[in-house]
Amino acid sequence: MNITGMVHININCRDYARSRVFYEMLGFVEVWKVPATNNAEVNAAVGMQDYQVNGAILALKDVEPPMLIDLLEWQQPRDDSEPYANLYRPGLARLALRSSDLQADYNFLLSQGVEVLSEPATVMSSADHGSRFFCFKDPDGTFLELVQSF
Repeated sequence: MNITGMVHININCRDYARSRVFYEMLGFVEVWKVPATNNAEVNAAVGMQDYQVNGAILALKDVEPPMLIDLLEWQQPRDDSEPYANLYRPGLARLALRSSDLQADYNFLLSQGVEVLSEPATVMSSADHGSRFFCFKDPDGTFLELVQSF
């Protein structure tokens, strides 16, 4: 294998405009609008035929290397089922983002009416090092996490 890093994480949503506003609130900006449809080669690569999508690549502002989200509202085919109902279901469960001021971010998300699972919790990785974190949900119920290490 010749893997050298991560390119992006894909987050599907029901309403791209609504979700874009949410992720912009977190500090992401739209950097590339995804084509609404594509050719047969791209269709085959994503396992679909003649899809219609509304979305874009979003980048976290002022971060190197870039942190990218592929935020997509699939219009055709469309699946309006709920995302993961819990964090212990197999598969990709949540996206963890680094914070430089966890308590301020926690207070901000609460003030914006975002569904937060709990107050920040502490996890120790050794006697001297650990992190504080909390989980919250985007407008579709996708789990996200903020982490501040110390």
